[in-house]
Amino acid sequence: MTSAEFTAQITALNDTLKGFTYRFTRNAEESQDLVQDTMLKALTYRDKFRSDTNLKGWLFTIMRNTFINNYRKAKIAKTSTDNTKELYYLNVADTHTFNRPEKSMEFKEMWENVNEVKEELQIPFKMYTTGYKYHEIAEHLNIPIGTVKNRIFHARKEIQKKLIAYK
Repeated sequence: MTSAEFTAQITALNDTLKGFTYRFTRNAEESQDLVQDTMLKALTYRDKFRSDTNLKGWLFTIMRNTFINNYRKAKIAKTSTDNTKELYYLNVADTHTFNRPEKSMEFKEMWENVNEVKEELQIPFKMYTTGYKYHEIAEHLNIPIGTVKNRIFHARKEIQKKLIAYK
């Protein structure tokens, strides 16, 4: 399929996507943004599309995953407002940091546990914690994505067991 044909086919599905995204967002503007993000990703990753795949299903999968990722980011980014007199909560020291000596020690102990994990689990885990995506790790290590996810899962389990044993 040529680039022009691909673009024409996904453009023809624009209204279908827009109607479906409204079910997720309940907001016309957010719905349009989600459709645009989906179209952009579809055009960006056109080379990942296989001709024996259902284009509509492929686009819906991209759209659903984009919505979920955006929802998670928004949930994490929520901020709280301080309605107390004299902004009491805004002036409270940050207790969620590794800058204090005892927290720094906990951080070092945690990474010691990470370094004790088998190397085949450790490498994907460290790559993931430093910001690599699953597909990037898979390409770098030349292994399937499922194997990457499995190794990261098992690394987490081993680290959790070791951390619980210390307590």
